[in-house]
Amino acid sequence: MAQQYYADATADPESLLPETMESAAPAGVATGDYEQYIDDHTAGDANNNEDYIKEMEEERQQALAAVPEDVKKFIGAFHQAILGNDSAQISAMYEGGWNRLTQQYYAESEWPEAELLAPLVGGDQVFLTLYRELYFRHVYAKLEPNVDDRFQSYENICELFNLLLNSEEPVALDLPIQWLWDMLDEFVYQFQSFTAWRADIASKSSEEQQLLADNPQIWSCYSVLNVLYSLVQRSAINEQLAAEHAGSSAEEVAQIAGPYGSKPLYRNLGYFSLICLLRVHLLIGDPTLALQTLSNVHLSSEALFTKITACHVSTYYHVGFAYMSLGRFPDAVKAFVGALIYFNRMKSFHTRSYQYGSISRQCDRMYALLAICTTLAPGPVDEGTMSAMREKYGEQLLTMQRGGEDALPVYRELYLSAAPKFLSPIAPPYETPDQLSAYASESEALDPHTRHADLFLSGVHASLSAPTMRSFLKLYTTIDAKKLASFMDEDEDDVLEKMMVLKSANRTFGSREGAGGSLLDGERMVVGNLDFTINGDAVSVAETTTNKRYAGYFIRNAEHAQRVLETIRAAPLPITRPAGQSVTTQGDAKSGAAGQRTAAGGARGGAPVTGARAGQTAKAGGAAGRTSGNPWAR
Repeated sequence: MAQQYYADATADPESLLPETMESAAPAGVATGDYEQYIDDHTAGDANNNEDYIKEMEEERQQALAAVPEDVKKFIGAFHQAILGNDSAQISAMYEGGWNRLTQQYYAESEWPEAELLAPLVGGDQVFLTLYRELYFRHVYAKLEPNVDDRFQSYENICELFNLLLNSEEPVALDLPIQWLWDMLDEFVYQFQSFTAWRADIASKSSEEQQLLADNPQIWSCYSVLNVLYSLVQRSAINEQLAAEHAGSSAEEVAQIAGPYGSKPLYRNLGYFSLICLLRVHLLIGDPTLALQTLSNVHLSSEALFTKITACHVSTYYHVGFAYMSLGRFPDAVKAFVGALIYFNRMKSFHTRSYQYGSISRQCDRMYALLAICTTLAPGPVDEGTMSAMREKYGEQLLTMQRGGEDALPVYRELYLSAAPKFLSPIAPPYETPDQLSAYASESEALDPHTRHADLFLSGVHASLSAPTMRSFLKLYTTIDAKKLASFMDEDEDDVLEKMMVLKSANRTFGSREGAGGSLLDGERMVVGNLDFTINGDAVSVAETTTNKRYAGYFIRNAEHAQRVLETIRAAPLPITRPAGQSVTTQGDAKSGAAGQRTAAGGARGGAPVTGARAGQTAKAGGAAGRTSGNPWAR
């Protein structure tokens, strides 16, 4: 059933490249050439040897028999759930069963290879491709991938995307939204891991260097971007989101989406590809293009990415860092604080999630970046978030707020530990040994992560004196420049120069609250909590942030308390009499008189009534009167 969609899955991964672009791979180099280096199986005459084939089959049967029965049953049930497009069952087995069996049997080893399990699923290549995606993800997460794993994971993911993109009609797969996000997120992570591994020239053997020289297209930046943009184009997700934001009807959106984009599989893959493009463009050092890819994605609580906690946190982390790289610190603070507030509210529901550890670590990095942003652009921040940030980075925060040269190492430490691991889109020249040796001697100086840190810290270094200057200016509304210079024990010209640096640092480009528009829209604004003007020798200082006023809150609540008190006083309060106390009320007197008249009438009618009996009747009448007159006795 599922094999009918696999006809085009064996196509060359470079077939994903659009016709208007040139392939990054040199002519004549086809995907799969590396197999001659990494295939450990014997070839040639041995393949025609029946004894050899029989021996290999016996070894395979023995290996399959060694697979635990629970794993075999899980694979069979997982296969049937995917064939039947049972979303609920697939989701339960993907998020629960797979992780449970991993912890039980394969916590420190690889899962069985797909070829070994092929007889259990009838050789279904679609399922085996999906299984390999989980297999390599486990290798990257729990083990140390070798060169075979890195190359084969690329080949498998290309087969999977060729299946989805090159089929004549939409693939009839219904995978959980969590799996689709994890698949693309892992795709970018493996690309990032391979790029970092490839850049480490000193650790490469001669065979590995030859592999990389013969296959430059493996995990190339060009092919990764092409896959993501192809998914976006195939799903028409940008057109769909633009139509939805414009208020188009569901029928109009479906017509724009076409046969592929109208399917949840392609729509969700296209949507998550936009999030992954944000990450990839940021990793290669283009924050502007990174934010531009989300021009049709609104950062709101109704957005699709909020349905997955890992995607939610990742989106805000990379958006915030992109703003931070552009110097838009207020926007970065809003992005970081929004994600951290969400995580703090929801973390109690995710403590048992298999992704809780990675999400928590990413939130810790956001706290570090938030400490940098709030120091460079002081302003109002959620008090709970600030308290948590002080608990984690209290000493570093105080050092940065004091300013001076001592703060620069702290900035560097936090930036290097919390920033994304930048990578270079250009591979080392393995195909040219002479150039490779020269490249290796300069590789440390060309490290992209260090270069980005140096670039960011060059802007920080110019404003290291800003905290001291700001602390003096807060004390005055008007001050003479010469007097300010005497306070700082510096020359007047140097103080004026530092004030101009502070003035420039306080100007940035940001978006107003509720302004809408794309992520790159905004206007010039003043950051920090004060602004100043210089007129001759006089410096006029004005606060730019208005402190929250609490008078109205207390007045409203005091008036409410007064109204409640007056209402209580106007209401009749019940009076409770002590036990045994007799109080004669008007109703009691009337009831007693009626009892006496009844007793007298009975006597005149011939029934003798004694004085004691008359008294008892009167007492009974009085008690009845007291009961009917007391509302609390009812």
